[in-house]
Order: sequence, then C-alpha cells, then structure tokens
Amino acid sequence: MDMTALSVNVNKVAWLRNARGGSRPDLCDMTRAIIGAGANGITIHPRPDQRHIRPQDVFDLRAVVSAATDVEFNIEGNPTAGPRENGYPGFRQLVEAAKPAQCTLVPDTEHQLTSDHGWDLCEATTFDSVKSIISTYQDLGTRVSLFIDPDPDQISRARDAGADRIELYTGPYADSAAKYGIDSKEAHEYWQRYRRAVTHAKERDLGINAGHDLNLTNLARFCSIGNIDEVSIGHALIADALELGIRVTIERYLEALNTAASDA
Repeated sequence: MDMTALSVNVNKVAWLRNARGGSRPDLCDMTRAIIGAGANGITIHPRPDQRHIRPQDVFDLRAVVSAATDVEFNIEGNPTAGPRENGYPGFRQLVEAAKPAQCTLVPDTEHQLTSDHGWDLCEATTFDSVKSIISTYQDLGTRVSLFIDPDPDQISRARDAGADRIELYTGPYADSAAKYGIDSKEAHEYWQRYRRAVTHAKERDLGINAGHDLNLTNLARFCSIGNIDEVSIGHALIADALELGIRVTIERYLEALNTAASDA
C-alpha cells in the first residue's frame, strides 16, 4: 500500500505572526523548513477576516512551493466568499490567480472558528452551485476536492458534481478516540464507518483525502483504513512542533503514515 501524503496546514504559523505583528515567525521560512523535513504538500485556508493567511501570503507561499520538488500547494476555503473592504479579494480570485495544484472546497461560514461539517450536496441549489465551481477550477488545471462527511449519499453526490477527490471530515473519529481511547469500541465503530466511506468513494473512482484533528495519537490507526491519498494537518502538528521542533515533528508524522501503510 502506498504511503499517504502529508500536507501541512500553515495557518497557525501565520496566526502567531499576526498576533504580534511584524514578520516573526516568518511564514515562508517556516514553510521551507516544513518542506525540507519531508512534507509532501502545503495547505492554506485564507479566510475573509484574514485572521491568519493574508492575500499576499498566498502568492509568497505559491512561490516557495513552486521552487520545491514534488510538493503540492492546496488552497482550501468557501468558494462563495467574495471581496471584503479589508483587502480580501475573494476566494475565487485567489484561486484563479494562484492556480494551486489542489483546491479543497469547504462550506464554512464567515466567522466559523474551524471547519466542522461537510457539504450538503443533496440540497439542489448547493449541488448546482458546487458543480459549476468545480468545473471552473478544473479548467484552471486545478484538482478539486470537496470537504465531506463520511456519508455514502454525500460521497455519491460529490462524484456526480464532478469532484476529483473528497476530503473526509475526521473530527468525529478524533473526538471519539480522545474521549474513549484509541482502542475503544466507540472509536472502532467510527473507524469502521470511515472505512465504509472510503470503500464507497473508491468504488466511484474518487481520490480520498482526510483531515481535522488528526494527530500523532490517532493518525496511524485512522490511515490503516488504507487508500487515503492525503491527510491535511495543521493545529496538532504545529502544537507538537512547539515541543519537539518542526523537523522532528514532521518526521514523526511521516513515521505514523508509514506505519499505517504497513498495517493497511
């Protein structure tokens, strides 16, 4: 089984920089260090309130990733977010200008703390809108992934909408593992649910990403499901780096993914 790719979300690095102002920590330098430690991709989620990633960061990081070998740039966010008076140009405008390797569409609201649910593609208006957006981004040469709950109906609708991949929202599994333990019956029941979702997606020729609250405790077990193309991890990884350092942290996440590939 091929090892799952690790895409590191660097939002929290930008958030720390913005908390004090200035340029420390330097987002580009940290991203180079993350890539140098072996990460396979860089993810950003530029929100309209610019709480972390700012529009200029998108282009600065695109240049950093473009200079690396075999590293993908993933921009995620709500495609309906338009221009704001604070200088945010709109999500679509950022994607069209940056042309990332992958765009992950997420149905978060304006002031949502973090992404906590997938698209409801069974709602006709939402489905039609998302389908049109997918086609537009694919015309740019960008792979499109949809943030989805582990629901077979939603996964089927993602395929019908033309998505290349889905990103499974893993919050419920992570919460269960944290509350009851990684070896608990409750966590295993969620694991089985996600395994069925992965099987359903593969049968429909969808690529499969995963993300949200994955960490060094639950990552290897979750990805032992198999057939996970990529995980996107930010908050937990950056928090671990405060204790372990960024290089050691990346190495440990890659070790967890290698273990998962062996166990799948």
